[in-house]
Amino acid sequence: MKYAILADIHGNLEGLETILNDAKENDCTHYACLGDIVGYGANPKECLDCIKESGMPVVKGNHDEYIGADMDLSGFNDAAAAAVIWTRQQLTDEDRKWLSSLKYLRLVSNFTLVHATLDVPRKWGYVFNKLDAAASFTYQNTSVCFFGHTHVPVAFIRDSKVHGGTYSKFKIDQGKKYFINVGSIGQPRDGDWRAAYVIYDMDEGTVELRRLEYDKETTKQKILAAGLPERLAERLDYGK
Repeated sequence: MKYAILADIHGNLEGLETILNDAKENDCTHYACLGDIVGYGANPKECLDCIKESGMPVVKGNHDEYIGADMDLSGFNDAAAAAVIWTRQQLTDEDRKWLSSLKYLRLVSNFTLVHATLDVPRKWGYVFNKLDAAASFTYQNTSVCFFGHTHVPVAFIRDSKVHGGTYSKFKIDQGKKYFINVGSIGQPRDGDWRAAYVIYDMDEGTVELRRLEYDKETTKQKILAAGLPERLAERLDYGK
């Protein structure tokens, strides 16, 4: 089986369609989503419908949670809060109930999905370094766990110690645990504007990070036309 692992789509339809086409061309047989389908981008309804109709397993992201329910937005910056309020208005009650119903953690086949961390998945903590990853490894019961939230692709490995770094493709070794960020489709933040996702080939035991150019200019123009903050369009140029 080949899994396409998607994360942080954030209403970016052009990015999502590009990734799905690439996954099909690479013979992916299964799909999974690490959350934050909506928020920031101008096509939340279209992206949500695509994920829902696919039937792929999905875990809840922080934007999914705040858009799915009328929660206080004081912890969000102005641009993110504006996008949350706008996105709520684009979705049906059924869409928002579906987002609210998502689980924070899921076991799929022999690996785990989580949006942020395994130790306190509802707190939306960020995993940027080995110390952050070590806390999640304590709660990891499978060899491989995929996560998102930071929009920065990085792989952490635990054997006799915890270590990690950037990656392109590597093989899963027995006896080790892997906590892998697959990057973001909709709003990368690692300095590379291209959409990111991972192909997990379970037969070969390999994890491959894929980066793809998409129609970024159309995505930007849609954000501006929707009246969303300009910053949400501009940052797509820089992957920040």
